[in-house]
Amino acid sequence: MKWIKIALLVGGWSAEREVSLKSGESVARALDKHKYQVSVYDPREGLEAIMKLKGEIDVVFNLLHGRFGEDGCIQGLLSLVGIPFVGSGVLSSALALNKKTAKILYRSAGLKIAKDVVLSRDAPFSIPEIIKTVGPETVVKPVAEGSSVGISVCFTENELRDGISKAFRHSPQVMVEEYLSGREMTCCVVGNQVLESLPPIEIVPAEHYRFFEYEAKYQPGATKEICPAALAPVLTEKVKHCAMKAHQVLGCEVWSRTDMILKGRTVYLLETNTIPGMTDNSLFPLAARAAGMSISDLLDRLISLSLEPGRTQPAEAGHSGD
Repeated sequence: MKWIKIALLVGGWSAEREVSLKSGESVARALDKHKYQVSVYDPREGLEAIMKLKGEIDVVFNLLHGRFGEDGCIQGLLSLVGIPFVGSGVLSSALALNKKTAKILYRSAGLKIAKDVVLSRDAPFSIPEIIKTVGPETVVKPVAEGSSVGISVCFTENELRDGISKAFRHSPQVMVEEYLSGREMTCCVVGNQVLESLPPIEIVPAEHYRFFEYEAKYQPGATKEICPAALAPVLTEKVKHCAMKAHQVLGCEVWSRTDMILKGRTVYLLETNTIPGMTDNSLFPLAARAAGMSISDLLDRLISLSLEPGRTQPAEAGHSGD
């Protein structure tokens, strides 16, 4: 039997480094030892080793969450070197992590989004004008971060001012959105040309959390995650449709997870994750189990999709100097 040689990329430079390391540990444990030879690399410790992987491995499994790992940077490097990798390519990775551009594309596809204002660190802004545009209850977030890093839910002007200051510590651009009161949903998608949506998940953080913040995501028992979500069949299909539509409009490949707010019967899209968490508490493995897949089965499928012929991301640039 021919082994498939996998290189896991974990750690990295972003505020989600610890989550990435935990995702890597979970994936390394779950990969079938009879099918795969696994090596682990942390690009923060040096990129030279990664650039030498061509010809030594079959595919990179990138688990670098957030900036420099999920935003197209590592994807570009791997494409230039000519190494196949799990997940979306350069453009779709960059589009998805940037909440401003992602929302523009959602809107172009007819998907519902919250009203927002985008602020730049060096430009003046008016708190009263922001409230006039999006309403008195707001959500403030860095334009390009994940795992709820730098996010605040604000119900007063002082909270909004503090939330903007906090978000600017993580990004030169900040988005202030209207606060949507509703049921928080997430839906995972698997596939390239042919897509499958996994059972939607409803996220119910403990009462002392205002929203699904970083601690609520990764502290065991901090959040109730209901999968499949208790929805009428028509709403289940609507959530799945929105997740697949987001995957398509952003040009995602292999896998994605889209977060949403269900307000009444209307689905509002929040963001799409092109490298979803794979820790023991993460949502993608939960949805896979609800669909009848073990984590090992899920990883087999993601790797198989990544090695499909005709994918857009394994560039030929790495062969130009051969």
